[in-house]
Amino acid sequence: MKRFIFGILLIAATAIITFAQSDRSTRPRVATTPTPPVIANDPYKNNPAPSQPPVLIGGSKRPTPAATPLPVNDDDEVIKIETNIVTMPVSVLDRDGRFISGLQERDFKIFENGVEQKVEFFQSVEQPFTVILMIDVSPSTQFKIDEIHRAAFTFLDQLRPAEQVMVIAFDEKVRVLSPVTSNRNMLRNAIRQAQFGEGTGLYDAVDYVIDTQLRHIQGRKAVVLFSDGVDTTSNRANHDSTLREIEEIDSLFYTIRYDTSNDAYAGNSGGGYPQQRRRVSIGDILAGILMGGNVGIGGGGSRGQTPAEYEKGKRYMQMLSQSSGGRSFDALSMYNLDAAFAGIAEELRRQYSLGYYPEVVGKIGERKQIKIRVMRPGVVVRAKNSYIVGQTNRNIAGK
Repeated sequence: MKRFIFGILLIAATAIITFAQSDRSTRPRVATTPTPPVIANDPYKNNPAPSQPPVLIGGSKRPTPAATPLPVNDDDEVIKIETNIVTMPVSVLDRDGRFISGLQERDFKIFENGVEQKVEFFQSVEQPFTVILMIDVSPSTQFKIDEIHRAAFTFLDQLRPAEQVMVIAFDEKVRVLSPVTSNRNMLRNAIRQAQFGEGTGLYDAVDYVIDTQLRHIQGRKAVVLFSDGVDTTSNRANHDSTLREIEEIDSLFYTIRYDTSNDAYAGNSGGGYPQQRRRVSIGDILAGILMGGNVGIGGGGSRGQTPAEYEKGKRYMQMLSQSSGGRSFDALSMYNLDAAFAGIAEELRRQYSLGYYPEVVGKIGERKQIKIRVMRPGVVVRAKNSYIVGQTNRNIAGK
């Protein structure tokens, strides 16, 4: 009897084991879902992928996303992320020219072609900057060169140790007298080397500074230009082309205009508007004797010798500043310049930065108008008023 019961139990156990193995082979295997990799600053963590370009995140709002393309398995496939963000520096001052701090994103409104845009990027920090001093050493400024030297030294005195400067002089040619440096002795020596030459290639000099210097300087940057605004010899650039370039860069131009019209005089007794002075050589004297005439001390070319040319130069200096978001000053006195330079330095190191994605992406070459409003009474806002849509997306004070 015991053997019979043991046999039944053995047969039952064998059947149970066989059934379990058969059931395991027919059921699908259940694998634990792997934990997805953590992507730093994933813009789609809590929201579906947007139909608009990715939002620039930075400043006081959120960390800036990585600019590198996402990895893909197919070596021939490249995923490109393009943005059309428009960013620009903005200075907000009171009526006495003092910087107004403590403003928040909600205090600003941006309008493009009259349509309000959503502020996507906001930042307010105090940081060092780089300035290019452009010194006009053409014949028309030779009698102002000592004043220009003193003014440039005065500007250096307003800077902090971490703030850097480059010195460039121009007549008909452009000369880099000092690379970007914070060495004050080197900069002072460079300024002293700015001695006058021949011709005035102002437009060429502005073009050179934009294309070969400003586009390669990182961070906050500006140009302080000492000139009368009159051009006589430029051949690569012109009045309109340089103003257009100003709209395409993220740099401010501060212009210090010297009125040089009274430092010139006519080279004959017939009167007329004063012409630019130039040096009188032995050749001039001999030519005058041999020709039986007077020695002409005026001259200096056909441009920059009439009231219209000097007025055009004045307007050009104002437009350089206005188009870039900077300011224009007349060098009436050193007291006037002391106050101006203190204000310039303060504006440069303490600014707001705003950015937005245009509601309507313009065509390449299209000019768009910008208006910045600050929701505070009695303030002065200095910022770009236009930009030109380009082939590449740039952070701008313009494009």
